[in-house]
Amino acid sequence: MKRVLLALALCVPVAAFAEGAAQDPFVKGDAAAGATKAAVCGACHGAGGNGGVNPEWPKLAAQGSKYVHNQLVAFKGGKRANPVMAGQAAALSDQDMADLSAYFAAQPAVPGVASEASVPVAQKLYRAGDAARGLAACSACHGPTGAGNPAAAYPHIGGQNSGYVATQLRAYRAGERGKEGNGLMMAAVAKHLTDAEIDALSSYLSGLQ
Repeated sequence: MKRVLLALALCVPVAAFAEGAAQDPFVKGDAAAGATKAAVCGACHGAGGNGGVNPEWPKLAAQGSKYVHNQLVAFKGGKRANPVMAGQAAALSDQDMADLSAYFAAQPAVPGVASEASVPVAQKLYRAGDAARGLAACSACHGPTGAGNPAAAYPHIGGQNSGYVATQLRAYRAGERGKEGNGLMMAAVAKHLTDAEIDALSSYLSGLQ
């Protein structure tokens, strides 16, 4: 019963936000205020956060607000290294980060296209993992369509730019990311992936929706 009540408690604010509630349920940001503040973000992340500028830069549309907020905090505090994002995040206030996170979470995502060659390798890893190597299924945290888990700050990865995903998986594997929090789980998974598997997963995720 407690689990059912918790599930309901998590679902109600999400539904309310989707119907136009003023405040994001996770970071308490204002999406309308974030729309104005996000103008500069479009130069790299595309209109509405849907990419299209450079496949090495992430799409932010429909990304969980808690996840986006955590990354902005990490960039600002130097826990996640990226000279461009560090410069952008440096001037952001807590409210700015909350508003931007709420804005991107509210934007509809536009999926990419996966290569047919990636499916045989990536689909099995995504859906079932590989128990023999201690690889958990990606869908266990990111969901069957890659929508993630906003409450747990597991990111939305379905439709993400393949170049960005590949770079991040290699960063996790090399220990450049994933030194704390949820990132520890990603580092533990990525260390078992081969280059071919990373490339296949990256393409597969681009078309996942």
